[in-house]
Amino acid sequence: MGNRLTRITTRTGDDGSTGLATGTRLPKDSARIEVMGDVDELNSVLGMLLAHAIPAPQRHWLLEIQHDLFDLGGELALPGESLLPVGRVTWLEERLEELNAGLPPLQEFILPGGGQAATACHLARAVSRRAERHLVHLARDEVVTEAARQYLNRLSDLLFVMARVLAREAGDGELFWRSRRVRESG
Repeated sequence: MGNRLTRITTRTGDDGSTGLATGTRLPKDSARIEVMGDVDELNSVLGMLLAHAIPAPQRHWLLEIQHDLFDLGGELALPGESLLPVGRVTWLEERLEELNAGLPPLQEFILPGGGQAATACHLARAVSRRAERHLVHLARDEVVTEAARQYLNRLSDLLFVMARVLAREAGDGELFWRSRRVRESG
């Protein structure tokens, strides 16, 4: 990392723009800055998730993912750079398979819930999906790596499955959606 921030209050963003790592300034509501904010928010939600009791393997995975998200943020701050290796998508897929192997097949939709850790995991999943949507929007006009798109897609899948596991481990269990008809009849 070249320049370290010595002052946080710079006032350079007061005009509604923000700077990329390249020195280029963009409007704060540009598609690129929107995705960067989503990735930052996702990383923060993962930090919130890690404040809960999480089994050691999943804790390690989530920390790895936080580092990956910083790499992705760096990639977004340096247009044209590729900082997130494709191998990280494969790594997510392997973790996904590992978690999914111990779960029964889904028969119903799942509501966010199932304990504090599972609920935080569902929130992270939703933020990951938003980040992916905004990244796809950015890719309409600018070059975005395939690894970045795939990573956010697989990450949301992993977080969904992890939420299922955490809900079951917490003893709260998964909360299954019941249609209005079923709720009113029973």
